[in-house]
Parts: sequence; structure tokens; C-alpha cells
Amino acid sequence: MFDYLEFHAFGPGEVMDLYASTSSPACVLQEHDQDVEAFFPQLVEADWQQHRCSQWNGQFGVTAGSRDGHRPSGSEESQTAASAGRTVESQSSNSSSDDLFASPASPPPPPRTYKPCFVCQDKSSGYHYGVSACEGCKGFFRRSVQKNMVYTCHRDRNCIINKITRNRCQYCRLQRCFAAGMSKESVRNDRNSRKGKKEAVKMTVMETYELTAELGLIVEKICIAHRETFPSLCQLGKYTTNSSSDHRIQLDLGLWDKFSELATKCIIKVVEFAKRVPGFTGLTIADQITLLKTACLDILILRICTRYTPDKDTMTFSDGLTLTRTQIHNAGFGPLTDQVFTFAGQLLPLQMDDTESGLLSAICLVSGDRQDLEEPSKVEVLQEPLLEALKIYSRKRRPSMPLMFPKALMKITDLRSISAKGAERVVTLKMEIPGSMPPLIQEMLEDLQDLEKRSEESQAEANSSQHTQRIVSS
Repeated sequence: MFDYLEFHAFGPGEVMDLYASTSSPACVLQEHDQDVEAFFPQLVEADWQQHRCSQWNGQFGVTAGSRDGHRPSGSEESQTAASAGRTVESQSSNSSSDDLFASPASPPPPPRTYKPCFVCQDKSSGYHYGVSACEGCKGFFRRSVQKNMVYTCHRDRNCIINKITRNRCQYCRLQRCFAAGMSKESVRNDRNSRKGKKEAVKMTVMETYELTAELGLIVEKICIAHRETFPSLCQLGKYTTNSSSDHRIQLDLGLWDKFSELATKCIIKVVEFAKRVPGFTGLTIADQITLLKTACLDILILRICTRYTPDKDTMTFSDGLTLTRTQIHNAGFGPLTDQVFTFAGQLLPLQMDDTESGLLSAICLVSGDRQDLEEPSKVEVLQEPLLEALKIYSRKRRPSMPLMFPKALMKITDLRSISAKGAERVVTLKMEIPGSMPPLIQEMLEDLQDLEKRSEESQAEANSSQHTQRIVSS
């Protein structure tokens, strides 16, 4: 408060005679406190009077005698003035300690300013490729360099590039990027680092899907067994026949004789393959026969469909005989023909090799959900490493196509559906052929129908039992 008093009451070089004034100190201060009082409406007049008197007595050393009119001597007066000067100076330096006169609040910070893009003068998002640039110009420059884009200016190559016109001329915009200082090398380094990260991820995926020693041995055995019992298409010497190739008929006996002969040989090869599947011969004889009968037609259809030639719409048998769709229909497939060819076309996108075909055949063979098994749990234990081996092998062979494994397993359901209709076709063939059915085909495929019937009957009995239980419970 006395800073305010000193500024307004004293002029340069002037001395205030405190005792010459007829007014009391409180009256002198009151004239200069009127403006200050406006800033402190919470203080009443009594507070102001007490504060003025205490400040005056404490700083100027005014005693009760001086208030009564006693005038000090000259030396006392000079000492008093000097003390008052020091006190006022000290009070000025420590005025912040007075809680009645707190310092005003600091001014708000200035508004944030954004650097402009050096290319189009839009708001910059940071430093990109060496210069301050916006997101639009950053992306444009990166795409142009990575794709080696070549632009053309349809004017004089001096187009104005700003926030509004930057998309009108790509040539001038790219030149403006270079002129602003954007670096090609920065883009290349960024691309190389991203490429390195992708390669590292691919390496991690490939390292994750590695066959263990045990699974690797299983895969090797299955692959050898499949190749030795089912030669690939490139190993066969193809030959054709002109028999009934023009249109479909109910049955061509010449083709049927040839087909039944080949089918018998193929069944023998399937049995040989089954015996070489790890753990299969460790099952009971009854379970081995059950699995062979229920899976034989699945494996036969899967094998013949892997020898499908889509551009000629033909299939090739194990001795090299190549038949068209019409000829296969007339050879005995009948109404089953189109469904088999459709399944063969669905296998093409999978691009399965011999190892995957062999593993899928083994999985079809060793299935614990077949009817009339004595030890289904033991069969399921044999199937688990086959499933794991096919999953790891297919994902390692196609690291970018992780869905190939589930798609391959879904084909087993399609095979079973075709096999069920194939068993029905064997029954109708017995009425179409003049002689008897070959014994091995009848034993393997006709008995399959009996198994299917027993499976359907057991399923119907289970449904009937559930229905009865619901009626009783209700």
C-alpha cells in the first residue's frame, strides 16, 4: 500500500513534512486509499482505519508523544526520515508477502501456431521425409516414389500448388515436393524397413509350423505308402477308347467289364495302403475290417478325382485308361457321375500334392466315428497325429493360406455323402449287369450299404428314443 502512497504523495526531490500538515496521518492516507478500497469491498471502514494506523506507527516510528504534538529535534528528524526511507524500500521489495495485495493472475498463453506445409501451405502434421509437410503431401510423395510414378503437366510446368490446387497437377506437385527438400532415400529406407518387418513376420510363421521328428516320420511313411499304391498322373501312359463316347446310355457292358477289373485292383491297393498307415495293424481285426469297408469308397473317389483333367473333362485310372464324363457315366457310375466330377473340380483350388492326398486318405480311413467299432477311442488316438501332421504340413507349404487345412477337412464330409450314394449305385448295378458282381466289389461295397443301413437305423432308434423321453417327461 505504501508503494502506492510513495508514488502519489512524493515527487522527485520533494520532502514531505509530516508534522507541518494540519491533518493527521490517517487523513493523508485516506485521500489515496479511495481507489484501493474499491478493490477490497470485503473490508469495512474499521479495518481500513486500524490497518492505516498500524502501518504508519510501525514504519515511521511515531510514538505517542509525537502524536500529542511533540516535535523531535533536527537529528532525531533526520534519523526518523532515514529509517522511514529504508523501511519503505524494504516494504516495497517484500510487498508480495502482503496477502491483501496479491499479484494479478498470469495472462493466458498465446494461441498455438502451426507450421505450414512447405509444399501446399496447408497445416503441417510434422516433419516427413526431411521437411515440414501435411498428411496429404506426405502420402502423395511416398506413393509416387514407391511406385515410380511418371506424371505429365498439361500446361507450362509452373502450376500453382496450394491447398486448393494441389490435386490438379501431379507433376508440378511432385516437383514442388523435391524443391521443398523431400528425400527419395527416406522413402526407400522406410519401404525397406517395412519389408524387413514383413519378412520377419513370415519367418516367424514358418518357424512356428515345423514338424516334430515323430510327425515327420509319420508324414514320410504315409507319403511313401500313397505313392507306391497310387502312381501320379505324370507317371502313367495315358490311352483312350472310342467306346460309347457320343452320348449317355444306361450301361456299356464293354466299359463295365474294364471298369470292374480296374476297380478290383484299386481296392487291393487301398487295402495295402491301409496296412501301411502307422498303428492301423495294431487295431483289432474287426475294427480293421470295419474301417476298410466304410472308408474304401471314400479313398477310391478321392484318388480318381485327383487325376481329373479340367480342360478335357477326363479322368485317368491307374493303368492309364482315360475316359470322358460320358464314358464314365456309361461305365457304371450312372447318376453318380456329375457329383463326382463336381467334387473333382472343387479339389483343384486346393492344389494338394501326394503327401496331402495321402494324409487326407489316412484321416478318412482312421475315423473313430464309424459304426460298429470295438475300440473307437483307440482309433481316435491314431487319428490325432495324422490331423496334426496335415495341419502343419499344409500351413508350412502355404504360409499365406492358413485356411487350406480346414477346407481340406471339409472335403471328408463331401466324400461321405458321395460314398453313401455310391453304395446305393452298387445295388442298382446288380440289376443292370447280366452276370454277378465281382466278389471283392460286392464284399467291400455292398456290405457298405448294410453298414449305412444299420447306421441309419441306429440313428432313427436314437431319435425315436429321444422323442419317447420327451413325451414321458411332458
